[in-house]
Amino acid sequence: MSLQTKLAERLARRIAAAGPITVAQFMTACLHDPEFGYYATRPALGADGDFITAPLVSQMFGELIGLWAVQTWMDMGRPASFRLVEMGPGDGTLMSDALRAARLAPDFLAAADLWLVETSAPLRDRQRQALAAHAPRWAASLDDIPDGAPLILFANELLDCLPARQFLRTAKGWAERVVGLSDDGALAFGLTGAVEAIVPDALRSVEIGAVVEVSAAQEGLGGAIGDRIARGGGAALFIDYGRDAPAPGDTLQALLRHQKVDVLATAGEADLTVHADFPAFAAAARAGGAQTTRIVTQAAFLQALGIDARADALTRARPDQAESIARQSHRLMARDQMGELFKVVAVHAPGLAVAGF
Repeated sequence: MSLQTKLAERLARRIAAAGPITVAQFMTACLHDPEFGYYATRPALGADGDFITAPLVSQMFGELIGLWAVQTWMDMGRPASFRLVEMGPGDGTLMSDALRAARLAPDFLAAADLWLVETSAPLRDRQRQALAAHAPRWAASLDDIPDGAPLILFANELLDCLPARQFLRTAKGWAERVVGLSDDGALAFGLTGAVEAIVPDALRSVEIGAVVEVSAAQEGLGGAIGDRIARGGGAALFIDYGRDAPAPGDTLQALLRHQKVDVLATAGEADLTVHADFPAFAAAARAGGAQTTRIVTQAAFLQALGIDARADALTRARPDQAESIARQSHRLMARDQMGELFKVVAVHAPGLAVAGF
């Protein structure tokens, strides 16, 4: 029996006993169920896995993030100690590339207290191998990382994994999309009454039939990051695919071997995501006491950090890899690839200049 079938059976029993569950609850189970959840048991990153992230596309991505972190540390006044944190560090490639680039600033590395926020045991094993020379420590959440020093944090494709609820505007008002059971006992989407107040004011006048996604988890993380930085200083960088302005849309998707698959038929077997709601995340961070940059595209951000110069340097060093480097740069920067769909925002201490914006 497959993992998907076992998780679907568990969810079906839960729904039969207690009623339909929200889309957010479904996402949480699919990704983090201790026995059958995707990240808990079988995350598959890379060309041979289910999806590929920017750090796996090219070393340039992680190197530029590393240089961003060094510049941020310098702009903070070169503190003698700070927490260097990655949330959702995948297989460790991003942090590994960032630390390699940061060797240009030995004092930065000496001051860094390295932490990885990760809940997946399989991914922790991969991170341990990739970063063995750097002695990282792990935390299950940001709250588990000690206070007492400023923060330099980055996260790539983390927000999209945080669960969201979905609300449908009908002719009679708002209804919430839920996961229940069909007549034959299979998982099925349905609608139930919803609390209208949870839909943001900016989206209450969307057309009938439109779906609005609301992620308390994304907003909660924004608030926690804002509070931490307001109290202790520093900056946090978030990169993800998503919205730079409030907008409706059903963005829930499941990815298996780089293909979109049926969300309900692959419960626990595929990666499950929604678009990051950058405006709501940033607003929550500001409410927590920090400031935020404007939201920019990944292409604009990497351009500002000097990706063209880095690509030229790599090409000069390895002319035999020129075509590969050009393809990698295109994947990161092109409008029809990652360049426009992916957005970037930084949360920072009041008055701190942030590179790339």
